Amino acid sequence: MIVIDSMSPVPPFEQLRAQLAQQIQDRTLAVGTRLPTIRRLAADLGLAVNTVGRAYRELEEAGLIETRGSAGSFVSAAGGKGRERASRAAAEYAAVVASVGLDADEALRIVQAALTRGIALSPGTPEAEA
Repeated sequence: MIVIDSMSPVPPFEQLRAQLAQQIQDRTLAVGTRLPTIRRLAADLGLAVNTVGRAYRELEEAGLIETRGSAGSFVSAAGGKGRERASRAAAEYAAVVASVGLDADEALRIVQAALTRGIALSPGTPEAEA
């Protein structure tokens, strides 16, 4: 079940993207599951079609869903690759942290700041490209 909080400072497309991504990652939405059409989900959630479309595009760019033309959008088998990629990046980051002598608390603060910036900056904006 997707819940959009209209009072949240997090944009609706990001709330939708994050909830769908979580459901895919925790396998609530299994590989091969057909997602509702953009128009249907927008109507069900009371969102603009473009808002849902953006969330779907970002999920597709992340490899979590795939669109098969008029057949619709489906949970991708490649979704697990994103987690593997993040795990490899985390291992590389841990090696860098150790090599420069940062403690774990500082390393985690750096990651938290990066994640916070990543949510605040949408892909394609000049700030995100910098």
